[in-house]
Amino acid sequence: MSEAQPGSRSRRVHWDERYRTVGPGQVSWYEAEPRLSLALVDLAGTSPDAAVIDVGGGASGLSGELLARGFDDLTVLDVSEEALAAARRRRADPAAIHWIRADLLDWTPTRRWDVWHDRAVFHFLTEPDQRERYRALLHDALAPEGVVLLATFAADGPTTCSGLPVRRYTNDGLLRELGPTYTEVARGRYLHATPSGGDQPLSWVVARGPGVA
Repeated sequence: MSEAQPGSRSRRVHWDERYRTVGPGQVSWYEAEPRLSLALVDLAGTSPDAAVIDVGGGASGLSGELLARGFDDLTVLDVSEEALAAARRRRADPAAIHWIRADLLDWTPTRRWDVWHDRAVFHFLTEPDQRERYRALLHDALAPEGVVLLATFAADGPTTCSGLPVRRYTNDGLLRELGPTYTEVARGRYLHATPSGGDQPLSWVVARGPGVA
């Protein structure tokens, strides 16, 4: 692993505390059924033999749903051990999933995946160097012609989340951030209902990566 970046420990402490005090089922992005994520997997035409990484997957139920669909190469990465522990407790066979506790910006991928799924991590990267690092990780981790499933707060979405500032995006803005080597497959808008009863509009894109890594 690369040398830890400044802020890595504070992000880990922040998210562990958030999950510990609020609870995995009450954080604002939680969905009992990950409808958007499953819909994006379907839009990408992802088959069960694809390798999938859920970046910032935390306590999401996506990995469990994909296991039930017959996927057998699943990785969940999150900075919070509290979130990962909650997810493992809910899985009938947690050993069937590869769990990585790491700060995304301080992580070095050791393999490639066919699908990179990120629902609401990218919008926390408010600094240009953080987004540049993200793109470099995506380049190194995505298999040739792999797909990116990316969702963030929409342009009219919240300006903060869990006490942290965020960047909001249009669909075009997300595609510009990915860069010209990614080809749009689909785009859209999703209204997420939070556990507290609020609404959060999201922008999402599905994009295919370059054929040569």
